[in-house]
Order: sequence, then structure tokens, then C-alpha cells
Amino acid sequence: MNEQELEKRFAHHAPKTGQKESYELIREMAKTLAILLVEHCPESRELSLAFTKIEEAVMWANASIARNT
Repeated sequence: MNEQELEKRFAHHAPKTGQKESYELIREMAKTLAILLVEHCPESRELSLAFTKIEEAVMWANASIARNT
């Protein structure tokens, strides 16, 4: 891994024009999925893991936007 890639991964990425809307849409859709899971799944370790994975997906999607647009 070169220095440029490390900088891209660990630098602060201030939102650029249009990115805020994408972040908000991704979070809103993730929240919709989380609500669906609460309504249809019993509280359990598995449900907790599902929430964690949704949070991870949002984080990585946002990182994709921040790092690559």
C-alpha cells in the first residue's frame, strides 16, 4: 500500500457539493430497514448483529462517497 492510498484512507474528507444528500438518503434507507427488522424479528443476538451490519454498511457506503467522489 502506498502513501497516497494511506492518506486517502485516513484523511478527513469534508463533504463536497451533493454528498450530504447521498449520506442522508443512505442513512434514511438503513433506518427503514432497521425499523422493518424491529417489527419482524425477535430481540436476539442475531438481531443485534443485523443492526451492526447495517451500521457497517452505512459507514462503508459513506466512506465510498467521501473517498471516491
